[in-house]
Amino acid sequence: MSKTTMPRRRRVLGGLAALAAGAAPGWLAPSTAAAQGSPALPLRAIPSSRERLPAVGLGTWITFNVGRDAQLREECTRVVEAFLAGGGRLIDSSPMYGSAQEVVGQALRTLGARDRVFAADKVWSSSGRQGPAQIDESRAFWGLPRFDLLQVHNLLAWEEQLPLLLRMKAQGRLRYVGVTTSEGRRHAEMERVMAGKPLDFVQLTYNPVDREAEQRLLPLAAERGMGVIVNRPFQQGALLRRLERHPLPKWAGPELDATSWAQLVLKFIVAHPAVTCVIPATTQVAHVRENLAAAGGRLPDAALRRRIAQAVQEL
Repeated sequence: MSKTTMPRRRRVLGGLAALAAGAAPGWLAPSTAAAQGSPALPLRAIPSSRERLPAVGLGTWITFNVGRDAQLREECTRVVEAFLAGGGRLIDSSPMYGSAQEVVGQALRTLGARDRVFAADKVWSSSGRQGPAQIDESRAFWGLPRFDLLQVHNLLAWEEQLPLLLRMKAQGRLRYVGVTTSEGRRHAEMERVMAGKPLDFVQLTYNPVDREAEQRLLPLAAERGMGVIVNRPFQQGALLRRLERHPLPKWAGPELDATSWAQLVLKFIVAHPAVTCVIPATTQVAHVRENLAAAGGRLPDAALRRRIAQAVQEL
């Protein structure tokens, strides 16, 4: 074992031990997002920089693809407003998401909030030559001088796109670099990229039902010092629609301060020591507040995480 690998493995083992003891590794003291009148929200450290991020972010897949509808755009703005007021920072989008980037940009302009977000977007092109122009267009939609994080969407042409993002980072035009997958696809290829490339983040699907990432990707991210963004926590709503036909377990409130299935699922996810941020998407202000509240209160230890997974899988 190399000298560089040993400390990483010690961190992983230490994190797992802390989780078993009931603590969620990586959690730092709540931020006083109070400086802007926002409630405190517990934070996670990005492994490659130790910069702190709230563990619940905001996704925009489908929910922000509202076209030119003025009323729906206004509703999206209210969602972003509630997200930021609750202490949220990371907003994730993609060129694949229709009008979502434009809608996010309009919300940030309306709220005067461009400097309050951690802007995460993606490059999604099969041609490396098209990558720079697509990134410039995405940045213009958001109305930002640069992105915080750019990711190769679903590993599409990653051999061409990843070198572009790494060059942008080296030139100071980008802060973090990552790759994404979703719905359990291409995990073997994701593992190869993670093992060989200097990534700051990986994005993947993970929840009490979709747990394949536990086998290799989450441990590898911890070992390699990569942040993890979790997408599709509710299986695009399908998981919640199934669970909400059943009563919440009686122990969810007394033991975990969870008042809904959504919060129980999110607590399961963010309590994993390798997870940096989960990005549920929603069109409703009430759901934004509910999701952010899941990061507060008590989080499950290893035994309670197994109990949550069992309860979900049995329904």
